[in-house]
Amino acid sequence: MSSILKVFLLLAALVCISTAQLNETGQQCLCRRVRNGIAANSEVKDIQIYPATIFCDKVEIVVTMNNGYRLCLNPKLNAVQKMLAKVMKKKAPATTASQTVLTSNPTSTA
Repeated sequence: MSSILKVFLLLAALVCISTAQLNETGQQCLCRRVRNGIAANSEVKDIQIYPATIFCDKVEIVVTMNNGYRLCLNPKLNAVQKMLAKVMKKKAPATTASQTVLTSNPTSTA
């Protein structure tokens, strides 16, 4: 096989590989559709916030419910931001430290 043909085959393979790997910028997001909120009585198991990256140009909020369903919420809505702040405040550990005082009371039995 001639070297020119090998070079063309190599270039064709590289073009195919790079085309397959590179989607349009910002099109590899987890959320295809977003919801405007969830019911107030819904039981949220987990909230994951994914920042914008080179693969997805949007901030994504994925909520996992106790029944296993995963929902994407619209991070631009005030109602969603308030709900997130409320949940994060509830889940945050207490920041008040309690002091424990240890005293030793040596007693002699001899």
